[in-house]
Amino acid sequence: MTLEFLQNYWWLLVSILGGILVFLLFVQGGQSMLLSTRSAERRELIVNSLGRKWELTFTTLVVFGGAAFASFPLFYSTSFGGAYWLWLIILFSFVLQAVSYEYRNKRGNVYGTATYDLFLFLNGLVGCVLLGVAVGMFFFGGEFTVSRGNLLDNTAPVISNWAPTHGFEAMADWRNLVLGIAVFFLARTLACLYMINNIDNYPYRDSLRQRCLIYGGCFLIFFLWFLGVLFTTTGYAYTTDELGNTTVTPISCKYFYNYIDLWWAGLTLLIGVALTLLGWICTVMRRHYTYGIWPTGFGVFLVVMSLFWVAGYNDTAFYPSTIDPDSSLTLRNASSSYFTLTVMSYVSLLIPIVLLYIAYVWHCMDRRKLSIDELRTAEHKY
Repeated sequence: MTLEFLQNYWWLLVSILGGILVFLLFVQGGQSMLLSTRSAERRELIVNSLGRKWELTFTTLVVFGGAAFASFPLFYSTSFGGAYWLWLIILFSFVLQAVSYEYRNKRGNVYGTATYDLFLFLNGLVGCVLLGVAVGMFFFGGEFTVSRGNLLDNTAPVISNWAPTHGFEAMADWRNLVLGIAVFFLARTLACLYMINNIDNYPYRDSLRQRCLIYGGCFLIFFLWFLGVLFTTTGYAYTTDELGNTTVTPISCKYFYNYIDLWWAGLTLLIGVALTLLGWICTVMRRHYTYGIWPTGFGVFLVVMSLFWVAGYNDTAFYPSTIDPDSSLTLRNASSSYFTLTVMSYVSLLIPIVLLYIAYVWHCMDRRKLSIDELRTAEHKY
């Protein structure tokens, strides 16, 4: 195995984790619907339906960060250590989620369930939008510089330096926000599809279908807007000489050309979009169809992976610097050493076993649909 092969392999694993994470954001999407749901019984259905899966989203986010740290440490230190206000807000919203599911219906809860419902709503809104903003930076860049020579400077041994706003500027970039809002409506659409499949209550299912139609339409508008911006934006290609020196060159419509050059990424995008629309349309058009979460969820997974592929493959800088293009991060200059990637690659062979275990546990938890009668007799509920 060559170093280049290992770098590409680990970017593939990162893209898989990113696809799984976006799919699991149906938990956040459902939480964001709590404050607009007036019926107390339906709020309980939402919380207890999603409560069975919330830890998967949280864990996947942590694993995504861990994989990024181990395989591409310069990216991890630059993004998480530089744009820290963006990541701190995201992580704080997920801490609110964990606290809410733990204490929402605990005895002696002096704050009331409404307070924790508000916390869950904030995680659903802030978590989805800002994760979309964070992914948008893979394409639209950040305000940072990289100076590897600083490692030899004892007075300032910091490789990456970020703009004084430390992530707030990314939240103010309208292109990132377009993707963030698209992710938010996607999460709500997935939540509707999941709860239609998971909850045994026909009146509420009909209400969810109506919401699914609206949220899916909004997602489609913002996603097409994002694709239009992505296909016309300037990306950065790089070349590396025999001495390892990297030259970065701006290329107009870089990501559009990437989809053409990487035909398999373009095909994956088209299949993903088709599956996403198929599950959504079948659900809103057929009253007794309850399995839309699976084609749509798998379609979303494929679309997200294809976006990661065109962000990092084909000699593309996957984390562009908007103030110093030569500081842009690539799969070649941001990765761990050959030894580290090799050792982790052997460990990664256990991933299919973990995924099969998760699938089995998921099946066991969802074998029986959640109903209001079950909530009334349950000894423990969220």
